[in-house]
Amino acid sequence: MIDLAGFWHLTDAAGDYAAPMPLPGDGISALRDAGLITDPYVGQNEYDLRWICERDWLATRTFEAEETDAELVIEMLDTVAEVAINGVSVLHADSMFRTHRVDASGALRQGENTIAIRFASPVAEATARAQAQPFPVPFQRDNCPIPHGNMLRKPECDFGWDWNIALAPFGIYGAIRLEPKLARVADLIVEQVHGDGAVSVTVTARTERATDGTPVTFALADQEVQAKVQNGVAVATIEIDAPDLWWPVGQGAQPLHTLTVALPGHSTTRRIGLRDIALITAPDDTGSGFAFHINGRPVFMKGANWIPADALGSAITPEAVRDLLQSAVDANMNMIRVWGGGRYEPNWFYDICDELGLMVWHDFMFACHLYPSDDAFLAEVDAEVRAQVARLDHHACIALWCGDNELLGALTWYEESRANRDTYLVAYDRLNRTIETALRATDPAAIWWPSSPSPGPMRFGDAWHDDRSGDMHFWSVWHEGRDFDHYRDVSPRFCSEFGFQSYPSMDVIRRFADPGDFNIASPVMESHQKNAGGNARIAETMFRYFRFPVDFENFVYLSQVQQGLAIKTAVTHWRSLKPHCMGTLIWQLNDTWPVCSWSSLDHGGGWKLLHHMARAFYAPMHVSAVPGPDGIALRAINDTAQRTTLAVEAEAVDMSGARRTLTTGTKVVSPDAAVTLLTLPADALRDDEILLFTWEAPDGTHGQDHFAPRPYKAYDLQPAAVQHSATQAGDGWDITLRADALALYVAVEADQPGRFSGNAITLLPGQPVTLHFTPDTPDAPQRFVLRDLHSATYNT
Repeated sequence: MIDLAGFWHLTDAAGDYAAPMPLPGDGISALRDAGLITDPYVGQNEYDLRWICERDWLATRTFEAEETDAELVIEMLDTVAEVAINGVSVLHADSMFRTHRVDASGALRQGENTIAIRFASPVAEATARAQAQPFPVPFQRDNCPIPHGNMLRKPECDFGWDWNIALAPFGIYGAIRLEPKLARVADLIVEQVHGDGAVSVTVTARTERATDGTPVTFALADQEVQAKVQNGVAVATIEIDAPDLWWPVGQGAQPLHTLTVALPGHSTTRRIGLRDIALITAPDDTGSGFAFHINGRPVFMKGANWIPADALGSAITPEAVRDLLQSAVDANMNMIRVWGGGRYEPNWFYDICDELGLMVWHDFMFACHLYPSDDAFLAEVDAEVRAQVARLDHHACIALWCGDNELLGALTWYEESRANRDTYLVAYDRLNRTIETALRATDPAAIWWPSSPSPGPMRFGDAWHDDRSGDMHFWSVWHEGRDFDHYRDVSPRFCSEFGFQSYPSMDVIRRFADPGDFNIASPVMESHQKNAGGNARIAETMFRYFRFPVDFENFVYLSQVQQGLAIKTAVTHWRSLKPHCMGTLIWQLNDTWPVCSWSSLDHGGGWKLLHHMARAFYAPMHVSAVPGPDGIALRAINDTAQRTTLAVEAEAVDMSGARRTLTTGTKVVSPDAAVTLLTLPADALRDDEILLFTWEAPDGTHGQDHFAPRPYKAYDLQPAAVQHSATQAGDGWDITLRADALALYVAVEADQPGRFSGNAITLLPGQPVTLHFTPDTPDAPQRFVLRDLHSATYNT
């Protein structure tokens, strides 16, 4: 094997630019690192760099070869490219979503060889393909300033999105190598059948260049069986008694077993988690449910949507991605949705999810546009689906394959499709059926969902507003400007998208903006807000709920408080409906660059206040305040596997921090449904009081939350004089917080990157709280800044 990773030489077709280019990597990062362009993430540099995607680029290098009978293998080649070895063309590629494997033996020679990759301009290629369509195929002009991204099998968000920079980068993000042309195991499909305390694991191995009768050995869980190749395929079944089951995080352990499949001269391995999964969509009195059952147990899915970890492929590393996924687990999430406008991730991504116990809802890569339906495009889609499913089907984390993101809605979004509904509906059906057929042919046991959102197979209703069946995307609060209370007006069976924007944290803003830009209406800040009207919507919402912040930094803080309040309102209410609702996936977990967005994690992995709040409202044991016409119900949610008893106390707290007990209660809470612990009458609180409630289980599990019946601006918050003392402890600092009056959403910021154990907390007089801060750089001097709702909104 010859590894062709390393430094290549990059030039543009006109010969104006030349730079070293590391592969794997992307060309824009290479130009930036060579000092030939400015950092596209800083200021408004993005707009001066879009010429890059309008040019063709050439990457070349030399290498030595002793053997010439070899295949060229390239993973995640982005995107339309021609590869030549010693001037002989060996590959014409036009999909980033397939691994390219081609015979290079006719081009290779012993000794020194030259390989060249010509990356075609995605703008020119996409435009040409759009013009060749028999009828117009619209794309999301509001989101994508670079046109016609729907023509290429490349991440749609590369052309811009309402949270992404628009650069349409090029490069290679996986391996590039030459392999000997030997008999090999190409793909494995793993099927598990569970029952009676045992599991039957059937492995289908597809081989290349293996003759009929070639022996294949299958080894798993200390067992070994053999089968022979017939028509390129070998199949074996391994029976395992009393299997050590894999569970989503929070439900049990994540044991992984090595599966080895070998034929003479070649072997391959996979890590297998033994688990049974089913999607239950049985009809009921409301419509039809949507619940995942893992190993026979219904599990409420708590999580967020995943977009690419960075807009530039060179910045995406296993270490950085693991940190993002670990943050999801640390916030009590157990599922992520790989969104259909991004990319299929590398193998190591799913390995990490297997290890962490993060279930993966996986879209196929189609989002929000309409798409071609000609034979050539659908043939490429068929090959893409078969390749990706065969690559990933064995992962315990894979929960569901979904046909697309929001293509049902897109049929109504464009003038062309509204005017010619039948034409575009047939085109969509051809695409959707191609995806489903390829999935089922590759892995018949896979769980299929036609689209997100969707009421269900062969149903084409409005799953943005109809909450009776299937999965729902609920965007009325953000896009329609509705109050946060509107989250309580719907009862989704599974909400796979909902969100509210905030600004990135100040340490991120300082990376792309100067102090002179610290104004939400400045050109730089507006260029880092890609959702039309987003800044105005954030500000308008503040007027509804809060007194206006005193300066820009407190505006940033308050935007994160209100983002957390919005999502907390939705999640705590929908969790209180269990088992009617069995999943909430926040839009979105991460950012691709420093930008105003719906993310709970900043670009780079820092926790916004929403992520700290999610750790609390996604806790396995939680109590939700549910207001209604008869008062405020306190409902308990238990997502663990065991029944427990919860004791709850409800208090009224005024703005000085004075407390009075309202009532207490105790109740048994089973894992299968939320239960009402107690209900407070509508007049239980005075106008100047909010509700404070605490709960505790016999094992010591406890929590605290508050509920304000009125907007916070209606309360006369008191100066709480929040103070802190910091002492070095272990790997960081212990920070003890004290307040003289009720202090809401107390947040601590550091001047060094790192991680706080908690944030956005409620402080009461005489009840200090200690947080821990772990800096990224040990022993670095620290300065901490404190904010709370009063200090952020009252000039003193």
